[in-house]
Amino acid sequence: MTMRLGFTDRRRPAPPAGLLRIWNGFATARVVVAVALLLLQAVIQALGQQHSAVFLAVCLAYLAGTLVARIYLQPRRNDATLGSLWLPTIGADLLAYSAMQVLQSGGMNYMPLLGLPVLMASVLGNRRMALGTAAGVTLLLLADATLLWPDATGFSTPRLLQAGLTGLGYFVIAVLVQPLATRLAREEAIARSSQRAATLQAQVNELVIETLTDGVLVVDAAGMVRATNPAARVLLDAGAYTPPFSLSEQPVWEPLAELARRTVADGGRQMVDLALVHPGHGPRRLHVRTRLTPLRERPSETLCVMFLQDLRETEARLRTEKLAAMGRMSAAVAHEIRNPLAAIVQANALLDEDLHDPAQRQLSALVRQNAQRLAKIAEEVLDVSRAQRQLDFDGTPTIPLDETVGAVCSDWHGHAGQGCGLQVATEAGAGVRVDFDPDHLRRVLVNLLDNALRYIGPDRDALQVRTWAAAGGQALLEVWSDGAPLEQMVEQRLFEPFFSSESRSSGLGLYICRELCERHGAGIGYRRVERATALGPVDGNAFTVAFRPPHDVAADSPFDTIVV
Repeated sequence: MTMRLGFTDRRRPAPPAGLLRIWNGFATARVVVAVALLLLQAVIQALGQQHSAVFLAVCLAYLAGTLVARIYLQPRRNDATLGSLWLPTIGADLLAYSAMQVLQSGGMNYMPLLGLPVLMASVLGNRRMALGTAAGVTLLLLADATLLWPDATGFSTPRLLQAGLTGLGYFVIAVLVQPLATRLAREEAIARSSQRAATLQAQVNELVIETLTDGVLVVDAAGMVRATNPAARVLLDAGAYTPPFSLSEQPVWEPLAELARRTVADGGRQMVDLALVHPGHGPRRLHVRTRLTPLRERPSETLCVMFLQDLRETEARLRTEKLAAMGRMSAAVAHEIRNPLAAIVQANALLDEDLHDPAQRQLSALVRQNAQRLAKIAEEVLDVSRAQRQLDFDGTPTIPLDETVGAVCSDWHGHAGQGCGLQVATEAGAGVRVDFDPDHLRRVLVNLLDNALRYIGPDRDALQVRTWAAAGGQALLEVWSDGAPLEQMVEQRLFEPFFSSESRSSGLGLYICRELCERHGAGIGYRRVERATALGPVDGNAFTVAFRPPHDVAADSPFDTIVV
């Protein structure tokens, strides 16, 4: 370890807190010893014994040196020992205590103070520094006993033995303390590494728990919630509550409190389905799994960890997976039945040429109509497969919105919408263009118009198509009809494939609209809104398409913000 003299460099990593505490402890002890020596001299002066000015100067200089070391000196790096700081610390101590011993005029013995430098070198230095300091202190003790205080008959043998034993004790201290300090430093480094790993793991765990779609509750035996994640607060409708709070504060949470008590009492895992009935809302069905975990500080006390799953989301995921599998199978079936269906249509057309009986011709027309219906369903199923292929925005043409919508509405009204009241308001502007394949936009708009045609009233403005540009420049298209409100169940599943409220519908029209819009970076949604008609304001069903802004070929990334 290397320690450098000077101020702490903030650009370098700070030494560990344990090393700083030990260093500050020794530095403070040196200041305390220096102050105690000055106070001792003041007491001796008060008792009438005088010391030389040089002795007092040494004491004052030692106090000043210890204060400077305490304020300005400290290790800079984690791998440091005393190094160059040996001289201004341990070296200064040896010099000061030896000078005091030589200059003192009374019978005071300052040599026991040499134990502080030995201990400091053993704790903060390496083995060589500790043994070297102990050897130096032993030589000073022997010199003091041999040269400074000979008695009348010669050198004092007891003093030499005492100096030797004291030096031997200092060697023992150095040999025992230095490996212990090294081991403690190594253990501290391992503990710091383990603490960093534990802190990182705790942060990862917190991040995972915070982002889980499943709710997590930590409840004690008294029903107090110790911890929770955002998903659990949403499921419990507990946005205003922060842990700790009691599950008994709301009657709707009583099933969870009872489950926690049962889990703690049984000492095992629980897995149940329950419903939380919030006032003003329908019941929220949950699948709850519980586990027990002991407290670290009190192993005898356990906590109940609850994992909450919204059954509606689980069922929705299962339904989506089933629908995806059904869609792949349906696409394969639709592809296989087109050829025999074409043969049936062709054979029926040839047969119809030779029929003259009205009843037989009626049967032939029935075959033709149902064959056309089957062909349309097969085509819709195949359109789903085509729509699911990712489109390249660079290859998508940019088309004028108002012109395209006006042309599609005119063609549709002339063929399928004859007799219905259709109002078209193209208000986006001639300069507004959108990234959308024209055939795909035609398919989306025709599907929306066909869907609305089934439910509109007889008024001439019962069906309205409108385009406009929002304040931010985004282009929008809306198809509004004066039909009755949709049932809640129907509204929730509007864009699901193969779902329809009518038995004669394939349930793929709105799903294809959504797929085509999403592949072009657009979004489609439904809402119940009020529009002005000849009879006044009327509530109706509105399907709105929010287009992706025109693609900027100079942009750095092709993945711009998609409005949904």
